[in-house]
Amino acid sequence: MNFKLTYATMFNPPAEMHTRFDAALAELNRSLGATHPLYINGEDRVTAKHDTRRSPIDQRRILGHFSLATVDDVNDAMAAAQAAFPGWRATPMEERVRLLKRVAALIEERVYDIGAAMSLEVGKNRMEALGEVQETADFFNLYADDYAGHNGFDHPLPDDPLPDFRSHNRSVMKPYGVWVVIAPYNFPFALAGGPVAAALITGNTVVLKTATDTPWSGRLLADCIRDAGLPRGVFNYLNGGGSVVGEALLNHPNTAGITFTGSVDVGMHIYRTMASGVYPRPCIAEMGGKNACIVTANADLDRAADGIVRSAFGLSGQKCSAVSRIYVDDKVADPLIKRLQEKSPRLRLAILRERKTGSGR
Repeated sequence: MNFKLTYATMFNPPAEMHTRFDAALAELNRSLGATHPLYINGEDRVTAKHDTRRSPIDQRRILGHFSLATVDDVNDAMAAAQAAFPGWRATPMEERVRLLKRVAALIEERVYDIGAAMSLEVGKNRMEALGEVQETADFFNLYADDYAGHNGFDHPLPDDPLPDFRSHNRSVMKPYGVWVVIAPYNFPFALAGGPVAAALITGNTVVLKTATDTPWSGRLLADCIRDAGLPRGVFNYLNGGGSVVGEALLNHPNTAGITFTGSVDVGMHIYRTMASGVYPRPCIAEMGGKNACIVTANADLDRAADGIVRSAFGLSGQKCSAVSRIYVDDKVADPLIKRLQEKSPRLRLAILRERKTGSGR
């Protein structure tokens, strides 16, 4: 199929896309209820305690039983990542690029399988689920290409301009060490995969903790990374609550940096912890936003209304990228509002009809 799935194209796909998604969903339904282990130091680890996850679409549907990490599991994952760091850091740029592109290829090969699982786990419609999976593959490709295109961010600098003084300077970006990624529930694949890809390509090793509501998406990402052939310990996957697993990762002496997506309260707690101590450690925290849409007097109002409705109400608005305010030229304010009022009841009816028929479209 020549159709390129993106967030921009997903609202008018060919019929084959629905056929392939339906087939993946039917196959997935036959394998629900399995046990899903952690992934530490290149090996699966089934733990004593599990979390049984049900689909938010249908609470009668058990998705699987997901191993819960303990502090000992956190320590093992961090030790594995720390031990793997020197070798991964020394791995030639070309090899790291090749491995990340292999991860991207595997994600694209499995886009319908992963998308179907995410739809059941998160409650996303098929278009948003597939768009997120494809975006994750794009992240791995983008970061690999960008890193290679900038020669690993290793560049010569100009010599000192003083007469009779010679210097040879370079700008070299170096990895930090073990990088922790804490992913959210609303974009459990892309906002895990994007930070993981960025950390890996730059020579860091990674420990990923998924949101407790969406451990399946994290495990499916771990499967792609494992199958791509990354060395043992370079990537590790954990599942568990923030009060136990999250705090253990945050306070671990091997944690060199963190990427977090989630609430303001937790994000600020992580930021303050990372900034304290003997020296501050890097912290990338995405904690929401207020997103504006600007509609000018010359705008195509039908397209503007479609975009506003999709952004504001997609995933029931449970995303930091949802439009929450609109700035519109007075000349077109009334006709735009009328279009939005016309679309909102249809959106509600579509949701009710989907519940009644069981349609995933």
